[in-house]
Amino acid sequence: MGFFFIFCLNIFSQNPKLVDSLEAVYASGLYKEQDELKILYGLAVGHIDPEKKLIFSDKLIETARSLDSINYLIKGLIYKGYAFKYKGDLTESMDNFMQAGKIAEDEKSNRTLGMIKNVIGDVYSLMGDHKNALHYYQNSVALLREEKDSSSVATALYNTGNTYFVIKKYDSAMAYFNESNLIFKNLDHLIGATYNLGSIGMVYAKQGKYALAKKDIKQAISIFKKEGRYTPIPEYMLSMSDIYTTQNNFKMAFSYAHESLELAQKLGQKQEIREANLKLAELYKQEGLPEEALKYYESYIVYRDSVENLESVQQMANLQTNYEVAQKQTEVDLLEKESEIQLLKAKRQRNLNYASVITAVFIMILAIGVYRRYSFTKKMNLIIEEEKNRSDNLLLNILPEETALELKQKGKVKARKFDCVTVLFTDFQGFTKFSQNLTPEKLVESVDFYYSKFDEIMDKYNLEKIKTLGDSYMCAGGLHHHATCHAIKMVQAAFEITEFVKESKKNNKDGQTRFDIRIGINSGPVVAGIVGTKKFAYDIWGDTVNVASRMEFASESGKINISENTYELIKDHCDCAYRGEMFVKNKGMMKMYFVNGLIV
Repeated sequence: MGFFFIFCLNIFSQNPKLVDSLEAVYASGLYKEQDELKILYGLAVGHIDPEKKLIFSDKLIETARSLDSINYLIKGLIYKGYAFKYKGDLTESMDNFMQAGKIAEDEKSNRTLGMIKNVIGDVYSLMGDHKNALHYYQNSVALLREEKDSSSVATALYNTGNTYFVIKKYDSAMAYFNESNLIFKNLDHLIGATYNLGSIGMVYAKQGKYALAKKDIKQAISIFKKEGRYTPIPEYMLSMSDIYTTQNNFKMAFSYAHESLELAQKLGQKQEIREANLKLAELYKQEGLPEEALKYYESYIVYRDSVENLESVQQMANLQTNYEVAQKQTEVDLLEKESEIQLLKAKRQRNLNYASVITAVFIMILAIGVYRRYSFTKKMNLIIEEEKNRSDNLLLNILPEETALELKQKGKVKARKFDCVTVLFTDFQGFTKFSQNLTPEKLVESVDFYYSKFDEIMDKYNLEKIKTLGDSYMCAGGLHHHATCHAIKMVQAAFEITEFVKESKKNNKDGQTRFDIRIGINSGPVVAGIVGTKKFAYDIWGDTVNVASRMEFASESGKINISENTYELIKDHCDCAYRGEMFVKNKGMMKMYFVNGLIV
């Protein structure tokens, strides 16, 4: 299920007209100074548009810090986390929720901490980490029950039900939805009860109880439209489309799927946009409309896109060649008839020499046709070869060479486990703040300036770039080149990255936007392979990756922070400073080291 939420009275009372009115008051400046935090909080909560929610959350955080208001600082971080979650940036979302949770824990605010644990569970759910999601939801329920916060308990119960829905434990999901629904009804919470109504309908759909499912989902959609809350509606509409597809009512299935896509695009909901496109692709395929189907899932295709482009060029070459041959054959047929006429005339009127001339002309025209066909074929073969090379290069930009070769030969790639690799994460400090003031062109130019150099450094040390997540860069060593020195190479690359970032900021003569960077490294076992069947993406998984990310999170500006595992691999070659044991989320206390330099 594609939506998770946390309720509070302010969210329930969202009203677009009220939000617009509040924004007008803030823009006018005609309010008392002591009311500024309340107005900013109302705008951060009330805006559905994630970009505006992010803007007002940042302003709320800035103002709360200047006025030393811990309560509003926590709220600002929470709704900034929501804004990033709605934008699909789960790394930034988790970072803000974690910051808010730490402050709440320090302030011993168990109610707030319980609500934050709930939204952290949301992010884990969106990441597909359902084990951690359930863990945080259960902690949230326990804390909020102690605080006797019925509304928030109902929210955490609802989200727990969502997670069980996703992992297809429908009986457990229904139990949690029913308990949550009972609490919301007792509190006379219309929106909370409506969320449960729609979700119970989706469970009915999975259980094959279509009449009950359609009744509950349609009622939920109607209430949300009336209340001006549109975010859950695309998911409900897709569920309705699934029901009608199962019942072979394709007209209604198409209608709900298209409406879901249009609304999700308007709201900027990436997950719902993706799912709606996939649903429409499946429907058009079932209806025998492959071109329409391809249009809706082409964003999922990278390697296959290239192959299809190549096949299209080849088909076009064949079509045009066949057309040319047909044209020439027509000319030949006409010339043959003309030759016959000329021969007959020659018998009656002229001598055989004229027939020889006609034959020579015919042969010359035929030769020209053959030459034109040869030239055309040669030209198209060159185009096909260029497209093939472009396809191969594109594939190598996405996948490691060894993996790309396996994919081309077998059509699939078997996941592999590596006992020891080294994983690096980078993060630009202050990136979010600066990015708000940059045009999209300048923002892309700034990120590309750094990532192009990082890619060059990875190639230099024979390391593998895995992916980028916003302003975070992830790479690994030891995946396909089984040398024992991958940890040292990664540290050498890390020093080149920090030096490049430092020099770029120091020698910034053109006044471009430049950042500081922090780096984290960890070594250990991982599993590597290709994710998905509709869009190829090479990735690695395992606790090693999670710890590497935490090493970066615990690092400092311009520093390279490494785990104990990496330290054991490089300690004879590098000058390292022991930082002591530090707390790492879900891992407890871990030893960390700063790498000061290489031992020559």
